[in-house]
Amino acid sequence: MKLPVVPHAHSQEHAHDHDHGHHRHAHASNVPAITLEGDAEAHRAPFANRAGSGKMLFLDAFSGIAGDMTIAALVDLGVPFRVVQQSVAALGITGFELQLQRARGGAIGGTKFDVLVATAQPDRRYRAIDDLLAASSLNPGVKALARRIFLRLGEAEAEVHRSSLDEVAFHEVGAVDALVDIVGAAACFDFLGAEVVSSPLPMGRGSVLCQHGALPLPAPATVACLRGVPTVDAGIEAELVTPTGAAIVASVTREFVAWPALAPERVGWGFGTRGLPDRLNALRVVLGSVASRAEALPAATHVVLEVNVDDMSGELAAHALSSLLESGALDAWATPIVMKKGRPALTISVIAESGAQHRLAEVLLRETHSIGVRHTLVSRTERPRRVAIVPTEYGVIPLKISEGPYGPPRIKPEFDACASAARSAGVPVGVVIAAALSAYAR
Repeated sequence: MKLPVVPHAHSQEHAHDHDHGHHRHAHASNVPAITLEGDAEAHRAPFANRAGSGKMLFLDAFSGIAGDMTIAALVDLGVPFRVVQQSVAALGITGFELQLQRARGGAIGGTKFDVLVATAQPDRRYRAIDDLLAASSLNPGVKALARRIFLRLGEAEAEVHRSSLDEVAFHEVGAVDALVDIVGAAACFDFLGAEVVSSPLPMGRGSVLCQHGALPLPAPATVACLRGVPTVDAGIEAELVTPTGAAIVASVTREFVAWPALAPERVGWGFGTRGLPDRLNALRVVLGSVASRAEALPAATHVVLEVNVDDMSGELAAHALSSLLESGALDAWATPIVMKKGRPALTISVIAESGAQHRLAEVLLRETHSIGVRHTLVSRTERPRRVAIVPTEYGVIPLKISEGPYGPPRIKPEFDACASAARSAGVPVGVVIAAALSAYAR
């Protein structure tokens, strides 16, 4: 069922997020349109709570991702629809219905999810939505994940509009759509309990019409939500990734790979509404087991270089570490060791991206007394990171923010900037750090 588009401010998504794009194009004859086949009924045994624990859930977003498609795919996979219904009901808001239908894209069967808005919805600012989530009877895991996703979406909107987080407003239909999609998706992920991995996200081009006029695709809020997320050019004019979909996938995904090492056990399909010119408009989710952690490790992306030295002073070692960092090392450190004949010594270590290993090996050989460098290829799991700038009474202070599905975000003011501001103001550096954290919290 396709609902009329109702423009709304502050979210670049169209009012009915489930259309998955405001594009205009001729449908290719070899790409099947999505057809609806009536109310959805379980075509397999539903999952029990935490059935995905110890398993991997792969989001195969070959045609992008939106909030409604995520819910549809996870329910099609086996998450009971009542999980979505009960979580949305816990919000205590009315004026809409949830609809789940069987759908088909050519020969592929799947599920379509819609929010049918029956009565006018009030404007909801980010702070009111966060307070609503905090006061709801959602279980703690769903509540924490939903708030984290909405925070990412709210911060993206605030950045795009150059406003504060408290000024971000989600209007009318867009507010209830985003609420349902985010809470429903959070409930599904929490119920399943699997480790989430996603493919890189395909980005369409063109423009989208909203209350603000024509905006470029991918939508500005979508791009802001995807800090640290790998993306690829889809090669078509279409909105493939919505802001809500971007906020969800960026908040729940541990790793982005083209296809992970897993043994598939179940597959779910969630369909969008609009036809796409060169691909099926669907999200495929695959739940599977990982044979062993060793087999599931990603390919090496970084290198650790090390040398042992027993004839360098502290000053020379410090200079070597500084030279390594200036030459592009991600980190460098010295570890006290004892070498042959009981001589005290140091191991000088450095970690860097693989492409920098030869340059940094030259620095180690030039700045230390070692005649050989050990190379160890490694891979690492990283939290997505970004930098926020906040004004304080001591000046503008940058903060490093580490996010991802690893618990609460970690927020750290840039120490050198705090120290400089503290010297200028004649106050302890801890006072400036506290002021920066307080400004960010506001």
